[in-house]
Amino acid sequence: MPDRIDIHILDALQDDIPLVARPYATIASQLGITETDLLERVKRLHEAGIIREISPVLESRHMGLSAGTLIALHVPEEKVQETAAIISSFPEVSHNFQREHYYSLWFTISARSEERIGKVLAEILERTGISEKDVLDLPTVKKLKINVRFTFMPPHKQEDAFGSP
Repeated sequence: MPDRIDIHILDALQDDIPLVARPYATIASQLGITETDLLERVKRLHEAGIIREISPVLESRHMGLSAGTLIALHVPEEKVQETAAIISSFPEVSHNFQREHYYSLWFTISARSEERIGKVLAEILERTGISEKDVLDLPTVKKLKINVRFTFMPPHKQEDAFGSP
C-alpha cells in the first residue's frame, strides 16, 4: 500500500512536469525528498501497477492533426489480441482498449485529414479481415477538454506535505 509520501508523489506527478534537465529532482525538492528516493518510489509504484505510465498529453490540433474519430470494432474474442496489435501498429492510433460489448475494441485515429483517417481505417479492416458492417465510426464534432486529476489526499490534509494536517 502506498504510504503518505507515495500519495504526495502520485498527486505531484499529475501536475505539469517541469521542463528542466532533471524534472524528478525538481519534483523531489518540492516534496522534500531526494531524487533517488522519488525515483525508487516511482519504480515501486509502477511495479505494483499503481502507476501505469508517465507520458505527455499532446494537443493534436497544435501538431497539425485536425481530423479525429473514435472507432469501435466488433471483434471475436479469439482475435482480440491479434487485432489490437495490428491497430496499435499505426502511429495515428491511440487509446486502443477492449470493452465487454458487441463492439469490443475501441480506439481513436487522429490525422491531418479525413481522407487519411479513411485510409488508415481501410487498411486496418483489410489487415484484420473485419467487415465494414462491424465498424462504428464516431467522428469528432467538437473537442471538449477536461482536466482529469485523481486526488489522493483530502484538501484539508494537503497543507503539510508529510506531517499532521
